[in-house]
Amino acid sequence: MSLAGSNLSYFPGCSLATTAKENNASLNSFLNHFDIRISEINDWNCCGSSSTHSVDKRLALSLASRNLFLAPENMAMLIACPGCYLRLSQAKMELNASKEKQTAYETLFGKPFQKDIQLLHFFELLVTMKDQGLLKGLGGKLKGLKIAPYYGCMLARPPKMNKEKNHYGLMEKTMASLGGESVRWPFLSTCCGTFLSVSRPEISEKLVNRIMQGAIRSGAECIVTACAMCHLNLEIRARPENRIPVFHFSELLSLALQKNGSKEWFKRHLINPEALMEKRGLV
Repeated sequence: MSLAGSNLSYFPGCSLATTAKENNASLNSFLNHFDIRISEINDWNCCGSSSTHSVDKRLALSLASRNLFLAPENMAMLIACPGCYLRLSQAKMELNASKEKQTAYETLFGKPFQKDIQLLHFFELLVTMKDQGLLKGLGGKLKGLKIAPYYGCMLARPPKMNKEKNHYGLMEKTMASLGGESVRWPFLSTCCGTFLSVSRPEISEKLVNRIMQGAIRSGAECIVTACAMCHLNLEIRARPENRIPVFHFSELLSLALQKNGSKEWFKRHLINPEALMEKRGLV
């Protein structure tokens, strides 16, 4: 199936709807360029994320499952956040593995469960776009920008999902095809502390500054993230001496397309990236 002109349902998740609106805007801008239309799921709710999952597994399953039941039929669901993708994928696996749970939620939500619903992480979509040649002709637009790719830990799979793709290396390959230079560094999948940034900020601060120092020492000019929660933590917990620009992956993709709106995105950044972008002639 050709992606150009296709329609997908879309689960933004809490971060992209609030603290990471620039991630959401640049993602939409990027996909609109290729005539890939996404429709936000009506009345979606929080997937439960790490906090609910760690204290109440039944509630976590209920929150994630509700979004699966809200999804339109016969349409793949696009998910940008690795954490949301993990929670919704685990819920789908759990319901498919238990007829009892599946029946209980079908009764609760008043409709049959779509056992074959396709959950599509943004990275998977990007791979298909590249395979279909949609990203040709963009070479060199990032002009040697030195990037530290940061995936975070949410793309790592728990044992029951260990056959799922993790997509490590995708950002490096994509950035290289756009002219960017990905540095080699040891923290590309190191945890930023996630929600410990709220409950135990001293732990998150230690983790974040180790990551930021690693990027600086590697010679990177900026960090590009796969996760909106990681992006927020890196910006709010970095000490002044460790502050370098942090971008959502979708922002750099949209910049490579020379799409308008980037300065509006940058206003939402806590570490202002405009000087670097002007230096590289990207704005």
